Amino acid sequence: MHSVAHPAPAASDDAAGAALTRVAVAGATGYTGQELLRLLSRHPTVRLTAAMSSGTTAASARRLPALTRLWSGSVTPLSPETLRNDADLVFLALPDTAAAELAPALVDAGVRVVDLSGAFRLRADEVRARWYPETHRLPAGVAYGLTERERGAVMRAQLVANPGCYPTAALLAIAPLVEAGLLLPTADVIVDAKSGVSGAGKTPSERTHFSECHASVSAYGVFNHRHGAEIEQGVGRQVTFTPHLVPLDRGILATIYLRVAPGTTEDALADVYERAYAGTTFVRLVGSSLPEIKHVAHTNFCDIGWRVDDSGRAVLVSVIDNLLKGASGQAVQNMNVMLGIDERTGLL
Repeated sequence: MHSVAHPAPAASDDAAGAALTRVAVAGATGYTGQELLRLLSRHPTVRLTAAMSSGTTAASARRLPALTRLWSGSVTPLSPETLRNDADLVFLALPDTAAAELAPALVDAGVRVVDLSGAFRLRADEVRARWYPETHRLPAGVAYGLTERERGAVMRAQLVANPGCYPTAALLAIAPLVEAGLLLPTADVIVDAKSGVSGAGKTPSERTHFSECHASVSAYGVFNHRHGAEIEQGVGRQVTFTPHLVPLDRGILATIYLRVAPGTTEDALADVYERAYAGTTFVRLVGSSLPEIKHVAHTNFCDIGWRVDDSGRAVLVSVIDNLLKGASGQAVQNMNVMLGIDERTGLL
């Protein structure tokens, strides 16, 4: 991707005179949108100037009772003009088609954008045309927002494509090993991932109905999931990715199978991970103890564990909260980096 430097966003002043960055959320009524409002309402360096639905009619305006006493505003219909005029940075938690149309116009108007859709995640035109045909162009200054791996590009970006939830869990675990040259070049990489039901979004369907998913686990999107292409882009090789729906409200556990050279030790993997994530806060390395979803639920952490046998079979386990590190939390982390402030702000 091509990144270009941009000046710091304009700031507004609160009553006490402190400089605050004006931010807005489009698509505020979905799961990720509401998580964004919850985080931004308590963020000390921003002022939430607008929260909009994904619809343009008055019927889409509403209040969000869960945010009472956290945020006193109400959700209004989507207004691109308001986003351009009243925000220095906009979060798009919209469907892919809507984000693909709106994000370039905001960038052209000088507004910085963190896009939580998939519209701008894939760099190769032919791959993007298959999975996101509604995206006709990548605006200048696009960065892929896997924060710990792309911090410099995120800092300079005008538009950050927030990664998918499954790719976040998978790439944080696999990418350091690829970078270190530990993976055998001809061996399969298999990502077997389980997600809570909120990963399917707020719009109900037969698959996500309580009676369908309760006490059941199901595979879906086999050889046909857009997040597979995103993971392959990040590791630079073919990956077998199979997602599963599990009866939880939130969380992802990715079990990753790959091969390293025989004799590679768990300590060798630990050394690679420790160098890759030295000084970071939101990646926690747990080694052979192996993490669980409940360890990261309602947080912005990614916990990574691993086991290796003498033959070189390696099993990695990576867990995140799909609505936070897999979506809204990582989006706020990226915003912090874009604004040049401590990336932990508002997240701990």
